[in-house]
Amino acid sequence: MIIGVPKEIKNNENRVALTPGGAKEILKHGHKLYVQSGAGEGSGFSDEEYMAAGAEIKPDIESTYDVAEMIIKVKEPIEPEYGLIKENQLVFTYFHFASYEPLTKAMMESKAVCLAYETVEDEDGSLPLLIPMSEVAGRMSIQEGAKYLEKPLKGRGILLGGVPGVMPAKVLILGGGVVGTNAAKMAAGMGADVTIMDINLPRLRHLDDIMPANVNTMYSSEYNIRRLIQNHDLIVGAVLIPGAKAPSLITRDMLKEMQPGTVVVDVAVDQGGSIETCKPTTHEDPTFIIDDVVHYCVANMPGAVPYTSTLALTNATLPYAIQLANKGWKEACKNSSSLKLGLNVINGDVVYKAVADAFGLEYHDVEQYLA
Repeated sequence: MIIGVPKEIKNNENRVALTPGGAKEILKHGHKLYVQSGAGEGSGFSDEEYMAAGAEIKPDIESTYDVAEMIIKVKEPIEPEYGLIKENQLVFTYFHFASYEPLTKAMMESKAVCLAYETVEDEDGSLPLLIPMSEVAGRMSIQEGAKYLEKPLKGRGILLGGVPGVMPAKVLILGGGVVGTNAAKMAAGMGADVTIMDINLPRLRHLDDIMPANVNTMYSSEYNIRRLIQNHDLIVGAVLIPGAKAPSLITRDMLKEMQPGTVVVDVAVDQGGSIETCKPTTHEDPTFIIDDVVHYCVANMPGAVPYTSTLALTNATLPYAIQLANKGWKEACKNSSSLKLGLNVINGDVVYKAVADAFGLEYHDVEQYLA
C-alpha cells in the first residue's frame, strides 16, 4: 500500500503521526511510505531520519495527499485539507466528528473512508488509540491549571500544593476515566486536595483503593457538582462518551457560584466540551474569561509536548496501521472488531451511530460495506 504522512497544519500542532522508527516498521512489510518535508520537525525528527528509515520525502502537502492510498495523521483535517482528500482514500486519524458538523459533511462529500482513532475500541471497552493522548492531556490539565491559577494570569493566586501552614488548592475532576485518573495522579503528586466525580460506582471504588490519601471520590450529580464548585480552585472536565458529544455538566449559570479566579480546564472540548461555556482555543491564545472564571480549552493539548506525544501515539497506532496496510481496510476491519468500530464515514455515508445522531444524519450499518 502507498501511505502518506502529511505535516499537521492545525494551530501549534507539532505532533506527527509516525516516528522514523514507526516508518521503518511499516516499510519492513513492503509498503511505500511518503512523508511530507518537515512533517516531523516539531517533534524533533528530521527528514534525514525518515529517509534513513527508507521513507521518501514529498515537498508539500498536496503531493503527499495526491500519491497516498492511506493517509496517517494526528488531528482531524481542517478546511485547507478538505479538497485534498480523495474518494476511496483511507484517512486514519483523530476525527471527533460529533463535535463539528462541517468536518463531518466535508468528509461525506469527499467519499473517503474515515477511520477514527478515538472510536477504535477493544472488547473490554477501552479505547487503545485514545488512551496515550488522554494520559498526556490528563497530566497536562493540572500542569496548565496550576499555571493559570497564578494571579498575573488572572487566577486566584493559589499555589496548587500550598506550603506548611497554608492549605493547598482544591481540585475537582469531573470523570474518573483515563484523563481523570492521570489528572488526579498529577494533582495529588503536587500536594493538592483532590476530588474525583463519576457516575460509575465500581470505578469510584477502584480509584478509592489505588489513589493516595489526598484524593477523595464522590458520586457525580448536579447537586454535588453545584456544591463543590463553590470552593474548588481548579476544575477539570474529563468526561468522554466514545464518538459522541460530551455532556455539559457545568452550565453557564453555575459560573456565578464559583469564586473569582477559579480555573476550568475542559479536556473534552474536542468532543463538544463538558463545560457549557467552553469553546476550542489554541496554544497561541489558550484562555478566555467569563464571569471572572478562567477557561483553558485548548483542543490539542498534547501538541504542546510533541516529542512525548508522538512517541506515545506511534506506540499505540502502529500495530493498527500495519494491519490496515497489510490487509486493506475492508479485510482488516472484518478481522478486527476493534478496527471496525473505528469506521465513522465510508464513501459519503455515516456508519457510526453517535455521529449520525449528533447531526440528525442517516445512519448506515457498517456491515453492508464489509460484505
